[in-house]
Amino acid sequence: MVTLVLLPGMDGSGAMFAGFIAALGDGITPLVLSYPTDQILSYDGLADFARTRLPAGQPYVLLGESFSGPVAIALAAECPAGLVGLVLSCTFARNPVSLFQHCAPLIALLPVSSRLSGLALPLLLGRHATPALRMTLRAALDRLRPAVLRARMRAVLGVDCSAQLGRIAVPVLYLQAAQDRVVSSASGRLIASLLPSVTVAVVRGPHLLLQTAPEQTAVLVREFIDQTGR
Repeated sequence: MVTLVLLPGMDGSGAMFAGFIAALGDGITPLVLSYPTDQILSYDGLADFARTRLPAGQPYVLLGESFSGPVAIALAAECPAGLVGLVLSCTFARNPVSLFQHCAPLIALLPVSSRLSGLALPLLLGRHATPALRMTLRAALDRLRPAVLRARMRAVLGVDCSAQLGRIAVPVLYLQAAQDRVVSSASGRLIASLLPSVTVAVVRGPHLLLQTAPEQTAVLVREFIDQTGR
């Protein structure tokens, strides 16, 4: 049985994976790695945190969602024992909004926690913003220290792990949301250009694709895991 290690989005809790995990069904063991809510960690620090929690002595597939894409790429580039595949969902290897690259100082002025969720919901969930998803997202953000959330936003603006893509030796699936208003298709094209073996699957939905299209994405991930197993 293959373990699917899930690295969460910017909230870091992993709570948003519940519907996707339920849709995966039997035969796949999910392992959600939740990030600390009260520690400011760089992307390198988050990779260190996750590395010590990867499964030992068994095959696993690594899934990096949105904010965690660079963490998943960094870990996969190390070719760790047991890693058989990599899934990247609506994510990036380089700052996905280059226009804001020099706006890091302005992040200190942004409202955070549940106030941020009200501003971000149209971008993250679009018309799929159900009451349950709204509540889960707000609760996850409220558990984060504002300083931690702001630090993660600044980390996105400065990240560039594109050079590490060429060192990934396992099959890669990239899930792209057709209506993503946060990470554009250019981020997926960049990854595909540097990692020609990647399979790109476009699914109708907004940025939080695993949450708003759990059945469709679960089918794609299951098929990918079956292929890597063969």
